[in-house]
Amino acid sequence: MSVVSRDPRPKPVVLAHVMRGRIESGKYPDGKLPTTRELALEFGYAGQTVRDGLGILVREGLIFSAGNRGYFIGDGSDEPSTRKTGMDEEIKEMRLQIQALTDRVKALEEGSTRSVRDLE
Repeated sequence: MSVVSRDPRPKPVVLAHVMRGRIESGKYPDGKLPTTRELALEFGYAGQTVRDGLGILVREGLIFSAGNRGYFIGDGSDEPSTRKTGMDEEIKEMRLQIQALTDRVKALEEGSTRSVRDLE
């Protein structure tokens, strides 16, 4: 029975703890973490559990996800709180743009409805 299997904490927390230790000790000098499939096999966890554990490290800013390319060690230049604030601002800006587009589409639809009524 491994130490990981005897740990009473939730599996994602255990995985994050182990991976944090590996990263801090320099186990991944190229900055690329093993795939989620490889980690799932190593830890004996489901893929979603592995992703949840890695998600903890992403939120801490220790690693980042590059989509289908995998997970990589972050450079430490961007604090998670700064990234969250930046993301909040981007989302706010997108919402404003979507609202403006929605208003334009509504105006165009109303204009086309008036044009059809004028023809009748």
